[in-house]
Amino acid sequence: MKIASYNVNGIRAAINKGFIDWLKATNPDVICLQEIKAMAEQLNLDLFKDAGYEYNYWFSAQKKGYSGTAILCKNQPKNIEFGTGIESMDFEGRNLRVDYDNVSVMSMYLPSGTNDARLSHKFEYMNLIHNYLNDLQKEYPNLVVCGDYNICHEEIDIHNPKMKGVSGFLPEEREWLGDFIDSGFIDSYRYLHPEKQEFSWWSYRANARANNKGWRLDYAMVSEPLQEKIKRSVILTEAVHSDHCPILLELDI
Repeated sequence: MKIASYNVNGIRAAINKGFIDWLKATNPDVICLQEIKAMAEQLNLDLFKDAGYEYNYWFSAQKKGYSGTAILCKNQPKNIEFGTGIESMDFEGRNLRVDYDNVSVMSMYLPSGTNDARLSHKFEYMNLIHNYLNDLQKEYPNLVVCGDYNICHEEIDIHNPKMKGVSGFLPEEREWLGDFIDSGFIDSYRYLHPEKQEFSWWSYRANARANNKGWRLDYAMVSEPLQEKIKRSVILTEAVHSDHCPILLELDI
């Protein structure tokens, strides 16, 4: 099973940059999208169906042109869960999940901490989602949580590890991500590539992508019961439809 995840920074803009052709070529069974910045009614859904994703689900933010998640599936899931039931997380469309018989896949878009108010919201979300996923694992032990976590975990995950005072690499954020992993998840990329440095996001400023001054913010977290099923986990840096690039996980199920 091939599972991709991609913060597209606006699905309409990504489509204009060749996203659909890339999707057909990459051909994942499931792709989790973040920061779609659109309502389903603003999109030509036939584009996704024609690409092989007849089952596509959209969880948009209440605020138009902002945030939101989606999941595109080749095969129909047995259940779709829009949000978490927690209003402070759901109004921005940050969590969407599909359940199959042998695995559940969530698209998650963790807030960024661009200012004090948003940083406070980010920490609130981090606490709430951690508790939510701890409970969810009891019901769905085979769980994949893909998405933009907006946090670099270790120094190897950022081009300049001296940036300790910037949201995304704050000690408290990194500690939370470590606790998240310790609660029963595996960072699939780091599990297979313990010493490899690759990034999944680059600022649009100062030619950061060309100079590879990036951050690894996107993760395919896999619950521990699926550990032996992890076959491949890669960062697809060649895709250029966004300031992020996609990640790809393959599970032997």
